[in-house]
Parts: sequence; C-alpha cells; structure tokens
Amino acid sequence: MYGDKYDLSVLIVSSSEKAEDYLREVLSGGAFSLVKSAKSVSEAKRMQLENQFDIVIINTPLTDDFGIEFAEQLCEDSSVGVLLFVKNELFEQVSYKVENYGVLTFARPGTRQSITQAIRLLVATHNRLAAFEKRAVKLEAKMKEIRLINRAKWLLIDRFNMSEAEAHKYIEKTAMDNCVSRGEIAENIIRTYES
Repeated sequence: MYGDKYDLSVLIVSSSEKAEDYLREVLSGGAFSLVKSAKSVSEAKRMQLENQFDIVIINTPLTDDFGIEFAEQLCEDSSVGVLLFVKNELFEQVSYKVENYGVLTFARPGTRQSITQAIRLLVATHNRLAAFEKRAVKLEAKMKEIRLINRAKWLLIDRFNMSEAEAHKYIEKTAMDNCVSRGEIAENIIRTYES
C-alpha cells in the first residue's frame, strides 16, 4: 500500500477496539517500523515517553480525555505528526482549535482511501518537520562552535597581542596540524587561558 517501508513508528490512541483494528489494517503491510496502541491519554503519554513515536493517531473521544490537549502538546514539544479523528459534526470546531499547532484533523467516518491519503500527508509533514529540526540542530552546533572560536580568538588577542587575523589563522592551523576541529582547539584555548 505505501511502497517502501517507512522508518517511522506509530501510536494509535483509541478507546474503540473496532477503530483501532481498522487503523491497524490501514497501516498494515509492513509500511511502518512499529505500530503500538493505547486506550487513553495517560497510557499514550507513558508510551510516548518510552518510545518517542513519530506519528500519533488519536481517535476521539478517549476514556480519560477528549484528546485535543494531548494532540496540541505533542505538536508543541516535538516534530511528531498528529492525526486527530473527530465526529463529522465536530470537525470545523476542532480543526479551527488545533490547526495552529500543526495537528491534522480528519472527519469520521471516512473512506479507506481518504484515511490512507491523510496518513501519507501526515508522513510527508512529519518528514519535513524532522528535516527542519535536523537543520536547526546542525545550525545551533555551528553557531556554538563560532561563539567558542570567537571567545578563543579574543583570549589570544588579549594574552598574546595577536591581531584577529593572526588568532584566526593560529586556531585553523593548530586544528589542521592536530586533525581536530577548530571548536576543539578553541575549547582547549579557553580552558588554558581563561581565568
């Protein structure tokens, strides 16, 4: 159904066994690396802490909560993709409430094809968010390294009366000579000369 296997895990949160079984059937075919289920928000929260699922499908209402706040919390805290199933008559109201969080809302009942399309859209959205998150982490690491290098350069300028260009060249050359990153050299300089 989905072609290649996604390396994504799915949590189905549904108090209805019939709905859970139907969603498992839609997700079947080995397309996802892991499919688990929970009956309540509290059980789903525990499972999410243990496994960090990539996609969470919530069939509302649940036994201990409707599920809206849980869906919003999931989207605020991570790049998890959330699909919220609601009764058709509640679709507009719930969708309006959760769309700013990035929750995808689906009106029940739906055809197998429309559910499959919603899941594919959710997978694509999750992958895009995960890519942005990965880039943000790389960018933050690069900015941290630049801040370290700048601190180290100012220490060299202060301690050894180097120019900024000389300090920069010293850090780069030392890094190349020792086959380590400029960040590691900067950390060593800071440890050695910062008092």
